[in-house]
Amino acid sequence: MTKQYALYFDSSSCTGCKACQIACKDKNNLEVGVLWRRVYSVTGGDWVSTGNAWTSQAFAYELSISCNHCQDPLCVHVCPTTAMHKRDDGIVLVDASKCIGCKYCEWVCPYGAPQYDPSKGKMTKCNLCEDYLAEGGNPACVDACVMRALDFGELSELQAKYGTVDNIFPLPLGSTTQPALVITPHKDARRTQYESAKITNMEEI
Repeated sequence: MTKQYALYFDSSSCTGCKACQIACKDKNNLEVGVLWRRVYSVTGGDWVSTGNAWTSQAFAYELSISCNHCQDPLCVHVCPTTAMHKRDDGIVLVDASKCIGCKYCEWVCPYGAPQYDPSKGKMTKCNLCEDYLAEGGNPACVDACVMRALDFGELSELQAKYGTVDNIFPLPLGSTTQPALVITPHKDARRTQYESAKITNMEEI
């Protein structure tokens, strides 16, 4: 492999507007119920009684996630037809001509990236807008972000620029699949290590 393309997400800047999610869905003409990029709303904390007053200890942040084009993708390992494969530039793709819609990749992916399209009977997923990349452009989600919370490039360059954090709640540990993802956490994300938190928009994702 000559390179590893990756995505960067700045959770401290994201407002949860979902422009990235909408741009992805529009660009790829995705069916209802198929989301290649999803914006999670995470909340935690509570109101605390102090004497006769109540003080808010609540916190919230957003997390925009698509396929992380993992360096060791579980979806590729379990695909029985080699439809799910990884290119030399690190992009993980689905070959529709080989896909039998068995959903093994969907079941094993810790990020829920592979999405089944019932109208086609095939698995689908983020392809990093490979056609845009071939023209020298960025993935649609990156250019659509009004807060510039998303970036794209080679993994080593993004890590050098932004750091090496690749997971915050509710993402699994990065050691699971070695995701090609770099994150700047929201300032309150560390609180999920010792306080309860939950995803509050499960019906949307």
